Amino acid sequence: MPGLGPNEEQAEALIAERLNRLRMRLAEEGCPNALITGSENRRYFSGFKAGDPMLTESSGALLITPDKQYLLTDSRYTLAAGKEAPLFEVLETQRGLAETLAGKELFKGGLWFEAPYLTMEVFGQIKYRLKNTVFKNLPFSLNRFREVKTPGEVALIQKALFIAEAAVDALRNSLEPGWTEEQAAILLERVFREKGASGPAFETIVASGPQAALPHAEPGPRIISEGELVVVDCGSKLEGYASDITRTLAVGQVLPWQKEIYRIVRAAQLKALACLSAGKTGAQVDKAARDHIAENGYGRFFGHSLGHGVGLAVHEGPSLSPANLEPLAAGAVVTVEPGIYLPGRGGVRLEQMALVTEDGCRVLNADDNFYDF
Repeated sequence: MPGLGPNEEQAEALIAERLNRLRMRLAEEGCPNALITGSENRRYFSGFKAGDPMLTESSGALLITPDKQYLLTDSRYTLAAGKEAPLFEVLETQRGLAETLAGKELFKGGLWFEAPYLTMEVFGQIKYRLKNTVFKNLPFSLNRFREVKTPGEVALIQKALFIAEAAVDALRNSLEPGWTEEQAAILLERVFREKGASGPAFETIVASGPQAALPHAEPGPRIISEGELVVVDCGSKLEGYASDITRTLAVGQVLPWQKEIYRIVRAAQLKALACLSAGKTGAQVDKAARDHIAENGYGRFFGHSLGHGVGLAVHEGPSLSPANLEPLAAGAVVTVEPGIYLPGRGGVRLEQMALVTEDGCRVLNADDNFYDF
């Protein structure tokens, strides 16, 4: 699916603008040198696409100084790094990040780092090699830079969402009693690939019958039966950007209690979407949905937050939760996903993605296929 992202000239201008904003913030906070090790932040500020498959394996780090920027990575990635991050000087870390930082005069003064994305082991190695350097945690989160999306980022997220919707639609048209949850998950992820996605954005959830009462159930060999609800939560990734959609599908004739909770969850979602706008807090939007569910007697069966931001990471800021008292900014992309989960019986979750605007929100989903039980 070529042509969705910016061309090379536009991409360089975008990275240059992000670096300028970052340096301005670093200067304001008195942090001349920043070491960036978070995978999504590394990509956001450089264009370098490699990810980190596990906590103990890193594809590299960025070092930002007042007048230079370095991408430190190993021999697996140096060629790709040179192509994908042309604004950076690429340094090959032949003996590890700590050794490379210590072996060159790359910066003067202290070094500020991302504590959530630096293991104690790697930090210990760097501190040992740079004995005379002052180390401090960055006084602000770099993740906040990613919360407000450009129109290009929104377009990529929406394309990834359309792919996920096509997969859910294919499942909706094929699902019948006798399928296993695993079969359903395989179909979804196959459609992702067929439609041009790089793969799933997270572990696909297919939860049927009583399993649907588990918000993060893993698809297994359980056979889906007539009269069950099936919670499907999935998302695809396209050019690094994620999507996230949840639908609750019905297999055959549904029961009155299933109809009831489905209608309550959908109404709660619509109330939250009506509340969602720039200037509202995440807590206010969460409350709009949570109050409706509670007023209908199911408050204790909705335990998780209403939603979260989506971008280069499938879970990023801002959050729609009781804990988020900060006003939302126009340009954020969030999920709105209330649910009701009845232990031993089943559950319903419905999820839309929305762009926060100055005077409300714009739902990004093309699929508005909700059951009218």
